[in-house]
This record gives sequence, structure tokens and C-alpha cells, in this order.
Amino acid sequence: MILVAGTVKLPEDGLEKLIPAAAVMIAETLKEEGCIRYAYAQDILDPSIMHVSEAWRDLDALIAHSTAKHMKVWSAAVSEVGVLERDLKRYDTDEGTTI
Repeated sequence: MILVAGTVKLPEDGLEKLIPAAAVMIAETLKEEGCIRYAYAQDILDPSIMHVSEAWRDLDALIAHSTAKHMKVWSAAVSEVGVLERDLKRYDTDEGTTI
């Protein structure tokens, strides 16, 4: 399993502007083969920070995601809003244990 986790810092009203595009991005990504989880969330203490949480069956699924049409549309929307900081990491892991 591949996990992608981290944060993206946007301009003050950036996340609000991205919500419609984010909703489409999430819905389309969840349909992709190998996508286990795909979510964005606004930080409680700093509303300009978007948390990213992804889980993929394997690296091939994540690579395929990077070339999807909706990824290109999403990237254009994010570029238009502007990214101030980006801290995303990929983790290669097992299926985990429920706690």
C-alpha cells in the first residue's frame, strides 16, 4: 500500500475558491482503480492549510493517477489559486492494523 499525506498552504481565501474543483477531483479520483482513500480537509487552527490524505493499492495506481485527466484540471485550478507551501510525502507501507 502507498500512502500520501501532508499539507498544502494556500492564500487566505484559496481553499474556499478550490472547493468546487476539489469536490470533482475527489469524486473522480475515488473511481480510479487502486484508489483506497482520497481526501482533503481544512486545518482547524489555520484555515489556509489543506490536509491531504491518500491511500493507493500500489505505486502503479498512484502513477496512473498522476496522468489522469481530472488531475490536470485540478493542477490548473490549484495553480490559478497559488500554493504558498507544499509538504506532501509518500509512504510505502503494509495494510496497517486497526486500532
